Amino acid sequence: MMRRALWEGLVAGAAGVTAMTIGEKLEQRLTGRPDSHVPARVLRRLTGRPDDPGRPLPANWVMHFGQGVVLGVVRSVMAQAGLRGPWSSAKFAVIRLTNDQILENATGVGAPPPTWPRGELVVDLLHKGVYAAVTGVVADALAARSGPGPGQRHAAVQPGRHSDVGPLPRIPASKR
Repeated sequence: MMRRALWEGLVAGAAGVTAMTIGEKLEQRLTGRPDSHVPARVLRRLTGRPDDPGRPLPANWVMHFGQGVVLGVVRSVMAQAGLRGPWSSAKFAVIRLTNDQILENATGVGAPPPTWPRGELVVDLLHKGVYAAVTGVVADALAARSGPGPGQRHAAVQPGRHSDVGPLPRIPASKR
């Protein structure tokens, strides 16, 4: 399961970060908001390199896309385990936001979200929500090819529980 989750997660994360980036660029055209160079500054601090205000773009793209692609593996593991659908994508959005905040605050590049202007906070939540939703749709679709996850199989045989993944094979009592 983990090998499959790895490659499927990288694919799902790439799809999510691409969708998020397209959305960010469209939003920036509409609002006039400039590019953020926070990802570049975080990467430079994590690697012990000095800030380079003259050339933030390569480091920015590496960190921006790198985080999005790698974190897709977490969402894929969720999907493989049977945690699929919008609720799971919402949970994953919190993971994505938390990852950003840990790295940004631990490196001294960012500040806690409650200190941000509300407009910036809304924009960040919107873009990370798009990332989480698209990553989730792709991870769920890829995981569904191998059937229900362990959690979904468990739900299917427990009285009072239901599954939103369609009909599941009946598991004999001796195999539960």
